[in-house]
Amino acid sequence: MVKRLSELSGLELHLSDDLFESMQSMADVADFSASLRTLAITLTRIANDFRLLASGPATGLDELHLPPVQPGSSIMPGKVNPVLAEMLNMAMFHVQGCDLTVSLAAQAGQLELNVMMPVIAHNLFEMMQVTIGSLNAFTEKCVRGLQANRPRLAGWLEMNAVIVTALNP
Repeated sequence: MVKRLSELSGLELHLSDDLFESMQSMADVADFSASLRTLAITLTRIANDFRLLASGPATGLDELHLPPVQPGSSIMPGKVNPVLAEMLNMAMFHVQGCDLTVSLAAQAGQLELNVMMPVIAHNLFEMMQVTIGSLNAFTEKCVRGLQANRPRLAGWLEMNAVIVTALNP
């Protein structure tokens, strides 16, 4: 199997040094899952920043203009809903849920066997697919069309007390 996977992938793959350890311990896949969870946490924070900085136009920060993807709010004319940032949040919440499944399944092994490998593999592939798909959509349909609201940003800067620092000897 290792030889055939190497041929198919073009990668140099090697047989495990300890097949018993590989059957029992899911530490490597749990680490990979945790890395995807950490990425999901970071992307959630970024999506939340986009939502906050694009809030407005009347009572929000209104520092960023997101590309219009969906019709605006019926109660707030001119508002562009941050649907791609919200989509990214939902996708990353799903990824974090998959990581929990992987974590629970990885610790469910007993003695020299972990029979939870199918659910681990399913969730790892799900995490990768959801992350790649949502990041591609967010990048193409939101980040690439993002614009700074320069007048609003200049107004915030003019009112900021940090300008006084330049006058301080």
